Amino acid sequence: MFQIIWAIVAGLIIGVIAKLILPGRQPIPIWLTVVLGVVGALIGNWISSAIGVRHTGGVDWVRHALQIGAAMALIALISPMYLTRRGSRL
Repeated sequence: MFQIIWAIVAGLIIGVIAKLILPGRQPIPIWLTVVLGVVGALIGNWISSAIGVRHTGGVDWVRHALQIGAAMALIALISPMYLTRRGSRL
């Protein structure tokens, strides 16, 4: 149970950081930000494992950068699709 709560909190933090770094406005709801943050974290973990930087001493800066980068890519990709589906354009 604690792992699920931690994944949601981490997804929220990663998703919000990704939205702040991306230029422009991403008018997606907070629940979608959390979902994309969680998925971005999972993709970032997978990439960091694949290149061998997942477990390092101290703070895993490379892993966190990969997680945020994956979340940024997902938000940049999904945000226009969400707007089109909702029928509103900015």
